[in-house]
Amino acid sequence: MEELVIRDADVVDGSGAPSYRADVVVDRGRIVSIVKEAAAAGCQRPKARRELDAEGLTLSPGFIDMHAHSDLALLRDPDHSAKAAQGVTLEVLGQDGLSYAPVDDRTLAEVRRAITGWNGHGDDIDFDWRSVGGYLDRLDRGIAVNAAYLIPQGTVRALVVGWEDREATPEELDRMRQLIAEGMEQGAVGMSSGLTYTPGMYAKDAELTELCRVVARYGGYYCPHHRSYGAGALEAYAEMVALTREAGCSLHLAHATMNFGVNEGRAPELLSLLDEALASGADISLDTYPYTPGCTTLVAMLPSWASEGGPEEILRRLADDEVSERIRHHLEVIGSDGCHGVPMEWDTIEIAGVTDPTLSHYVGRRLDSWATARHLLLTDRLAPSILQHVGHEDNVRTIMRHRVHTGGSDGILQGAKPHPRAYGTFPQYLGTYVRELGVLSLEECVAHLTSRPASRLRLPDRGLVKEGYRADLVLFDPRTVAPGSTFENPRRLPTGIPHVLVNGRFVIEDGHRTDALPGRAVRRSPMQRNTRLL
Repeated sequence: MEELVIRDADVVDGSGAPSYRADVVVDRGRIVSIVKEAAAAGCQRPKARRELDAEGLTLSPGFIDMHAHSDLALLRDPDHSAKAAQGVTLEVLGQDGLSYAPVDDRTLAEVRRAITGWNGHGDDIDFDWRSVGGYLDRLDRGIAVNAAYLIPQGTVRALVVGWEDREATPEELDRMRQLIAEGMEQGAVGMSSGLTYTPGMYAKDAELTELCRVVARYGGYYCPHHRSYGAGALEAYAEMVALTREAGCSLHLAHATMNFGVNEGRAPELLSLLDEALASGADISLDTYPYTPGCTTLVAMLPSWASEGGPEEILRRLADDEVSERIRHHLEVIGSDGCHGVPMEWDTIEIAGVTDPTLSHYVGRRLDSWATARHLLLTDRLAPSILQHVGHEDNVRTIMRHRVHTGGSDGILQGAKPHPRAYGTFPQYLGTYVRELGVLSLEECVAHLTSRPASRLRLPDRGLVKEGYRADLVLFDPRTVAPGSTFENPRRLPTGIPHVLVNGRFVIEDGHRTDALPGRAVRRSPMQRNTRLL
């Protein structure tokens, strides 16, 4: 007898088709049968060792977070309710060009310093891997939800070239190609970049194109945090479209926003650019989070010349009064490339987290000057994370309606006051943008969060409620589902999501986290081929 039957669920299957009522049977981690309208038809109803009454609940595929920063959190925190409680059953890690594989000892130490604000110091983690395959093997020991991995181009560049602003030599480029190929062979789904972060930003388009050619050979995709989300944003998007078309590589635009005052109301221009490329054969998708503020690290705001050479060189420059004044002028007058070419408005920057407890009183406060920012960077050794209040609601709504849109939290789980999107992105879509605002229908929104990202990831058996597919499933109440997290209390868990299954096992049951760790690394299949996103 099968393990579980979910009775009388309103199934929103992820395809975008209208919902239907059904009994869904799960066994050995997969959906083995779907009996539609069983009670109404008076037919024989399926039986199982356990029955779950889903009356009044919607059953959908588990949500796929296309932009997650849980690279260490999945290892550090087996509970991982921040994502599991939202109905997330798969996260895509290795984002923004910086993560923890492939590395050597030197590069690992440098990367740990550079992205402390994203993932913490990592002092509580046993870094017993150096390769992409080794990291994926580590995830396979048991995690709360599934995880896929993007090879971080900035980390690869740091490993081969270092943190200097210069072109790679032919030999270095060959070595980077080799590392990308090895990572793809070991199971990565693509490559990411952080083109406003060092050292990834030092790569010219020709270098990125060559690396994307390798990714394309393996049927993967390129996921850039491109060179500007502010001044020159449209040009930066166009650059990524042209680059990937030259390389023959699929493109997924990370946190595809149009921020700062220069871009208010300009989302239709971005979508027109993408529609033109799609119509001419480009393979493009994107993700967004359903909030207006962004989130990153304070050090990321600095001009690239101030970040050259890595963390120790940044600290040396910050300590030099003359150089510090040059940085201030670049930030406030010229517009730093780290701040997307827009002159800094300090009151848009809110401190989200610090690691030095003597600075905790700054958390939740807006900055007032470069002097304060400099003090925080020096005292907390580049670790502060920030919220950046520069978004526009009309742009958020316009972009999320697009047919190639997917959901990504970009959730940083570190800090005393993180962005609420880390705990609330997916119920925010369902509760606020579906039920309250009607920006998307329920069926359309679920497709954005399930089958579309599964298609981008080339996953043949996830993203739909369908016989034979993996039982990554979420049961939610469409009348009450809502984020609990707010900017004032960002770690509150959502409501209206009583059950979540990962690979057929409950990780959330009756609204509570179980002790199950059924998640595993989701590797690119060796037989995978490039297919267009639906």
